[in-house]
Amino acid sequence: MDVEHVVGLPHPRLRPFVTRYSGYRMRTEPGTHRGLPSRSLTLVVTLDGTVDLPDGRFATLCGGLHDEAVIITHDGFQHGVQCDLTPLGMRAFFGMPAGELAATTVGLDVLDAPAAELRERLQDATTWTDRFARLDSLLGSLVRPVRQQVEVAWAWQRLASGAPVAEIAAEVGWSRQHLSARFAAEYGLTPKVMGRVMRFERANRMLRGERRPTLTEVAAACGYTDQAHFNRDWRALCGATPTEWIAAELPFVQGSEHGQGAELPS
Repeated sequence: MDVEHVVGLPHPRLRPFVTRYSGYRMRTEPGTHRGLPSRSLTLVVTLDGTVDLPDGRFATLCGGLHDEAVIITHDGFQHGVQCDLTPLGMRAFFGMPAGELAATTVGLDVLDAPAAELRERLQDATTWTDRFARLDSLLGSLVRPVRQQVEVAWAWQRLASGAPVAEIAAEVGWSRQHLSARFAAEYGLTPKVMGRVMRFERANRMLRGERRPTLTEVAAACGYTDQAHFNRDWRALCGATPTEWIAAELPFVQGSEHGQGAELPS
């Protein structure tokens, strides 16, 4: 197994729209892996080959928020760049709410993005730092003015801090039903489901860390009522229990939260 993973931050003016860049080059046995639910939309530009999903084969893609694992098939070699987009980034770059891509993956050309130019510019670069800089330039050229409904944006922030849905609804002065409908229209998932995804993401990040805690520690820190609840939620969102995911996937992602955008060769 030969795995290279390099993480970089976008230019500060893009950070409301993109949280990070992840460059990857992996040679492994052919197989599958899971694209896990998170609070980010996923934009991928391959440098070689395609990303092979149930929805199709993509050289460039953008995937919406989802509450189930996406199965990715590969031939043993994967090489490209992933950009983690915020929902606001979907509006800024493509002029649409994240809800329009919920549980869906499309090619960037479908979004009227310069997909071919983006891929060619990244393929021509010789270091990850240069690729990330070119992403800054190309994505920066797509930015347009954005507006979100204040109450919906507030609900997202409060969910991210762990607030319960009933409390958020009371804060914005809406019924839970109205909040759920407006939130889902913007993001594609209801507040209740998005809260589960955010909790899952926190747990997943803890397991990816340099010092991996025990599953009992993770369950308690992330607000699961007990280990059985932790396992049920993970199986629903990931398609595997935490123990099964660790055995199958962790060697490929361990340490990815700590990569550096260094001057590395392609």
